[in-house]
Amino acid sequence: MIRCLVIDDEPPALAILADYIGQVPFLTLVGTTTSPIEGLTLVQQGGVDLVFLDIQMPRLTGLQFLKLAGPRCRVILTTAYPEFALDGFEHDVVDYLLKPIPFERFFKAAQKALSLLPGTMPPAEATAPMVLPAALSPVPAHLFVKGETKNKYLRLNHADILYVEGLSNYVSIHLPGQRIVTYQTLKELADSLPQPPFLRVHKSFIVSLDKIRMVDGNTIYIEDKLIPVGETYREQLYRLIREA
Repeated sequence: MIRCLVIDDEPPALAILADYIGQVPFLTLVGTTTSPIEGLTLVQQGGVDLVFLDIQMPRLTGLQFLKLAGPRCRVILTTAYPEFALDGFEHDVVDYLLKPIPFERFFKAAQKALSLLPGTMPPAEATAPMVLPAALSPVPAHLFVKGETKNKYLRLNHADILYVEGLSNYVSIHLPGQRIVTYQTLKELADSLPQPPFLRVHKSFIVSLDKIRMVDGNTIYIEDKLIPVGETYREQLYRLIREA
């Protein structure tokens, strides 16, 4: 069993991760805390294999925590800020999860931790493929966006979305041969899309990784559209490409 500690200054985030940990048979929760200082003390005392760690916290940030904790445990970073990905991987973190965290993405990170932590692998007879809890799967494969008139909503299948472009308080959702403009911010739409396959790659663009035909430097090619990659999003994009 992998002994897990969750550190996040937002209690709702603690509750979500604690629930996720409880759904995975090879993880066990040893504690949660909103104080990174208390969490560091628990790690230094031993008995923690894996920490789910927020980055933006008062008094002690997640990156400062990593420097102080050293190699005592493995860490999975959990944050709403993709720009810290490069710093995180320089500290050899197991994974980097962007909030809101889908269970499937959490489970993938947990499996990665299982493969990295010596002595925690289950016996051979217990290594059959895991089945995700029915309550959390399947994830809805569509979303509804507001249409051009009151009380009109359009259903869009995730599989049809090529990319999304932010236009101030509007977004332009691009599908094959069709463009839908709806009153919504890019961040609001990003929060309603599964990550992956959707990924924010620029302050003005979200793309479907499944629809990318080529990445060349800081440019993504989807059909005949060239989409720029922002500096703060580049590391995560290339990491996901390498893992695909």
